[in-house]
Order: sequence, then structure tokens, then C-alpha cells
Amino acid sequence: MSERELEITRVFDATRERVWRAWTEPSVMARWLHPHGLRTPEESVFVDLRAGGRFRFSMVDEAGTAHASGGEYLEVREPELLRCTWGAPDEPVAELEVRLATIDGGRTEMVFRLRGHVDDTGREDSVWTGWREAISEFEREMGGAHG
Repeated sequence: MSERELEITRVFDATRERVWRAWTEPSVMARWLHPHGLRTPEESVFVDLRAGGRFRFSMVDEAGTAHASGGEYLEVREPELLRCTWGAPDEPVAELEVRLATIDGGRTEMVFRLRGHVDDTGREDSVWTGWREAISEFEREMGGAHG
């Protein structure tokens, strides 16, 4: 397996500020920040939104087992750029970047990038699959997406 970048681009019929809030407000993050079949309890989401600040959340599976995740914010430019480490709360394995741009009269283009993690697409519990599914949950939160 090699290290490469996962990039997902979507366009939402939502303002950049609304998309930003979905990435940064715990109550909204809890609704989408997990792959299919898991849930993220709102009380597990913590955000200290500033460069050097940390975030964490737990995804809970059907058996009730919690899977902790989190990282450190590296760059925060509201509402256009969010860059952070990501992995186990104290053991980041990758870097995430979310870029938001206003296009076509108020719609928002979101470019999500995951860098630094091994391409593990063939595994049943693939991180890459998990992020694709989480972005699918994000699309539902935003009311659908294009692209």
C-alpha cells in the first residue's frame, strides 16, 4: 500500500458560512462526522477552533464501542480554509484540509483532502472508505450535493 491523497470535491446549495459551521460547530459535526453505521454523540465532540487548538470526537458502533478520533488545528481561516492533523486524538496519522469557495451566486464548492495516510482501500475498515462515507453523511446534512 502506498501513501497518496484522497480528494473529494462537492458543490452545495448552501452558503460558505453554513458549510463552515458544519465543520466547526459540535452540534452539527455530531450529525455527520462518522461513516455509515456509526454515530457521533454530540457530547463527545470538542472543538478549540484556533491554530494550535485541538478537536476530538468519538464514533460509536452498533455494539456500543467508542472509537476516538481527533487532532490539532494547523490553520483556521474562517470561512475558507480549515487545515488540521487527524487520527487517534494523540496520534495523528494524516493531515486534513477543507477549502471552501463561493461560486454561482451563493453556492459553495468544498474541496476535502486527506494526505499522509496509507491508501488502505482494500481493507474492510478502510480509513479512505470511512471518509468517503462521512462526506456522504455531510452531503445529507447539507441537503445534497453536486459533483
